[in-house]
Amino acid sequence: MSESEIEAVDPLGEPLKTAVESWDALGWPRPRAALISGSGLGVELGEPERGPIDLSYFLPFAAHPLPGHPHQVELLRPRPDRAVAYFRGRLHPYQGYDAHQTVFPVRLAAQLGARVLVLTNASGALRPELPAGALALVRDHLNLTGLNPLRGQLPPEWGPRFPDLTGAYDERLAGLARRLAGEQGLTLGDAIYAGLLGPSYETPAEVRMLRALGADLAGMSTVLEVIAARQMGLPVLCLSLVANPAAGLAAAPLTHEEVLATAEAGAARLRQLLKALIEDPDLIE
Repeated sequence: MSESEIEAVDPLGEPLKTAVESWDALGWPRPRAALISGSGLGVELGEPERGPIDLSYFLPFAAHPLPGHPHQVELLRPRPDRAVAYFRGRLHPYQGYDAHQTVFPVRLAAQLGARVLVLTNASGALRPELPAGALALVRDHLNLTGLNPLRGQLPPEWGPRFPDLTGAYDERLAGLARRLAGEQGLTLGDAIYAGLLGPSYETPAEVRMLRALGADLAGMSTVLEVIAARQMGLPVLCLSLVANPAAGLAAAPLTHEEVLATAEAGAARLRQLLKALIEDPDLIE
């Protein structure tokens, strides 16, 4: 489908309805929360009640393989009254997906009835006070991808045409994450996340620009998902694992393998916090 055709019809509206029907056809309970993991961060969060199943089962387009993103979906049951849709791995525009395809799992979760969205990502630090391996709470973002999942004629039931993103990252959920991190002895910094298209890493000049704009972290995901979630009424919590210092702040060249290795090293702490989050009674109002 060409970009002009996407703008002329509901972008993936009918396939989204089909994906909801596919979920129900599996006999899976509808989720009350959704979790989407970042590069190398698809940590085990207990034995799934259902799944795993390939994400492609729900998609009307091909899912391209990507290291660190298994593209599997599980249904977790951390509490008797709570089912969680766990998307292990995400889609990225740099893989060739358009903005609407990139956020398809978010819209699916919203259409299934999820009431909260938890995101994780691996990021590059723009400031030396955020060392590799640190966990940070994303409190705001800069969308520098040049894309927006609200472009085109969207179904009115998806939400407002011009959503307010003042509270894109939910303050109540941020407070919950801080409390749980404190109880576990984990340090959780605050950060503004700059979302870029990728897949090339930023140049040193671009890193200086991003710092001047007020960003603390840089990455190639998350921002489109947050925009789509907020339009559809989903409160968002985002946890970022610092995988590497950005270009110009490190002595060695940056590699995706380094990102995955750091993610693996920090996975235990992230798993601890995510498990506490999905089990906590206050996650959903």
